[in-house]
Amino acid sequence: MPAAMIGERTYRTKEARRKAVSTLLDRYDFNAVVDREEDDLLLRDLVAMHPKAAEKIGPGVDHFRVIMTPRGGYKGPEAVHTDGRHVPFSYKDCLAPPTHEQRVVAAMRTEVKPQRDAYLTEREKAGTLVSDETGLPLEAAGAHVSYFRGRGFHDLATEFVAEAGRSETIDLNTDTSLGLAMFADRKLAARWHAFHQERAVLALLTATESLRRPRD
Repeated sequence: MPAAMIGERTYRTKEARRKAVSTLLDRYDFNAVVDREEDDLLLRDLVAMHPKAAEKIGPGVDHFRVIMTPRGGYKGPEAVHTDGRHVPFSYKDCLAPPTHEQRVVAAMRTEVKPQRDAYLTEREKAGTLVSDETGLPLEAAGAHVSYFRGRGFHDLATEFVAEAGRSETIDLNTDTSLGLAMFADRKLAARWHAFHQERAVLALLTATESLRRPRD
């Protein structure tokens, strides 16, 4: 297991991960737009790790800026939403250990990854690998399975957890072949699989379209 991650990026230590973000911010002057693609992508994965990610991402992030933090006068990231709103966020909050609730939601995403992968495979076999938003053609490797046509993933996950009890009552097992947390109670996992299969409305987007939307 990697010591620390941001999205799919792995770092040997948590300090190395923190340093990667700090170095990114230092590349830009105050109030500068983050214009390097690799930096933009890292910040998109980073803000998704924030405890209040839905609030920080809002209707979708158009781009990021580096600003002076409200406290201390240090460099920090700011998300500029697609509706023009500016929302600063703490990268230290993003790198803090996830709450149990966050870990449960991440496990739920892992649990239904085979369903999302199967959807992509079905679209590829059917010859319909195009963006459902713009009609742009897609390559399987660059296609992103999205929930934008129906209820978002977090809405589905929240409803299921409410039916199951509370997230605090859901035990996770990290000793899996995937190396990722999954439900320890496999009967509960099967219920979640069925719930997701019945209610999720999946669609395809390009990588850019997916990145600019609110996190599913």
